[in-house]
Amino acid sequence: MAVSSILWVALGGGLGAVARLLVGTWLATPGRFPWATLFINIAGSFGIGLLFGYGQHQPWFEQWGRYLLMTGMLGGFTTFSAFSLETVALVEAGRPLAAGAYVLASVMVCIGAAWIGLRLTGN
Repeated sequence: MAVSSILWVALGGGLGAVARLLVGTWLATPGRFPWATLFINIAGSFGIGLLFGYGQHQPWFEQWGRYLLMTGMLGGFTTFSAFSLETVALVEAGRPLAAGAYVLASVMVCIGAAWIGLRLTGN
């Protein structure tokens, strides 16, 4: 793997992590349903569909775009590790129905968002 690829991922990851902090702080609902994480996962899934749809046949995408935007930026932005922890917290708080709803919404809506993003590109 080229050093430039690693640098693109590092740059994108930093930008994505900062974006996640800002969006997560803006949408935070402490002690309630984890709407911020759900929104971030939906937005990231939609974004990956758009990026892949528009970029998959572009030279810039294969050279640096995939590393910067998909692996780096969206990898730093999306939060499935936080999703997992929040699901466990809902279960441990005695809220198994909320945990189940959160899992279903996160998985199904995010898959749908990726599909819609891809379709909007004409692919």
